[in-house]
Amino acid sequence: MTDVLHSVREGRLLRLTLNRPDKRNALNVTLCRKLVSALEQAAGDPAVGAILLTANGTAFCAGMDLAEIAQATHAEEIDAVHEQLFTIGARLAKPLVAGVHGAALGGGTGLVANCHIVVAGPEASFGLTEIRLGLWPFLVYRAVAGALGERRTLELSLTGRIFGPGEARDLGLAHEVAEDAPDRAGEIARAVAEFSPTAVQTGMAFVQRVRGLGWREAGAIAREVRNQVFAGEDFHEGIRAFREKRSPRWPSIGEGKA
Repeated sequence: MTDVLHSVREGRLLRLTLNRPDKRNALNVTLCRKLVSALEQAAGDPAVGAILLTANGTAFCAGMDLAEIAQATHAEEIDAVHEQLFTIGARLAKPLVAGVHGAALGGGTGLVANCHIVVAGPEASFGLTEIRLGLWPFLVYRAVAGALGERRTLELSLTGRIFGPGEARDLGLAHEVAEDAPDRAGEIARAVAEFSPTAVQTGMAFVQRVRGLGWREAGAIAREVRNQVFAGEDFHEGIRAFREKRSPRWPSIGEGKA
């Protein structure tokens, strides 16, 4: 059986490729489970600096596998793995970069919203199309609202309209539109992967920790973690490299720290 998810290491970059092109990369339980597992393993792997998500075929991701959903024989399993997948962006300790070509609809838009940096191709399309099927984007709503704001997400949920890469960029779902989105996303992901693991992961943990907190409480946490980074070896190496006009050699990579 064809592997529904391809995983390839390229230095400090992990490339994950959705591989159900005949199904427009629809998210069945097997693909969801393998994707969650690969992302969680990467989060704990000190050799991985960033993750690139792409897809084979003409579509990035057509959303949920409707044939599997219609059977309703694995409802609890489907619910559990969808909850894991569509909250991954808020939990992941490593940067997740997506190169989106073709359609990313319904759950595909939810998957994109969970990525931290998104590059969309000129032919990319997005939309919360569940309403057309008599459904609501329940599980992806939180991630999309986090990216676009609740009012816009509500409008998209109610209308089910499909929009292109330019609007996706204007709304904040995509950060950039590029002719070859997977290649451009790969460039960004490789660059991010080479930054200080300490800085990146401390920063991402900080973002997760202060989400929803008040200004003063978040500020106290910011000062705490900044001082931790100030005292760390990576920061001192970064200063030395800047003064010596050379590329830094991050101790946290050399020592194999996560």
